[in-house]
Amino acid sequence: MKLVKSAVAGTLESNDVFVEIEPAENIDIEIESIVFAQFGDDIRTSVEDVLNEMGVKGAKVALNDHGALDCVIRARLETAVLRASEV
Repeated sequence: MKLVKSAVAGTLESNDVFVEIEPAENIDIEIESIVFAQFGDDIRTSVEDVLNEMGVKGAKVALNDHGALDCVIRARLETAVLRASEV
């Protein structure tokens, strides 16, 4: 899937994640999280999995996580990808 514009999804509320995505040449993931020490690797893996499943080859992704569950992170990222794509 090709990204053609920047997009966002989510909120900065507790138990949610704010996702920003924009087109890029490579995959670049930036994570800010209140639980990064405990779950940073898991969050990164989830982001990489979603991007791979959706066929995204190039994107700059920034997550501002406030304790969101994995399913919320995945859903917010999928929404941002769809908003940024040509679909």
